[in-house]
Amino acid sequence: MTEQKTFYLTIAHVDGPVYDTDAISVHVPGSEGDMTILASHEALISSLKSGIISVTRTDNSIESFEVDNGGTVEISDNHVSILL
Repeated sequence: MTEQKTFYLTIAHVDGPVYDTDAISVHVPGSEGDMTILASHEALISSLKSGIISVTRTDNSIESFEVDNGGTVEISDNHVSILL
């Protein structure tokens, strides 16, 4: 079995972290369209619109978070940071 590549994911509100772990993928509601982010993604900063963030964890389970009032996503050096 081939090991899946992972990246480090942080999801936070202004008042503190919500989620902080390794992930296989994250699907976000970008302001210009939905995006799926995988390991080694090119550097990027984007605003988010209201919708659902879906995280595929390293055990292949999926966890979801709601985006109520937009936010931002930043991808750099195999680390994805989402501020809601």
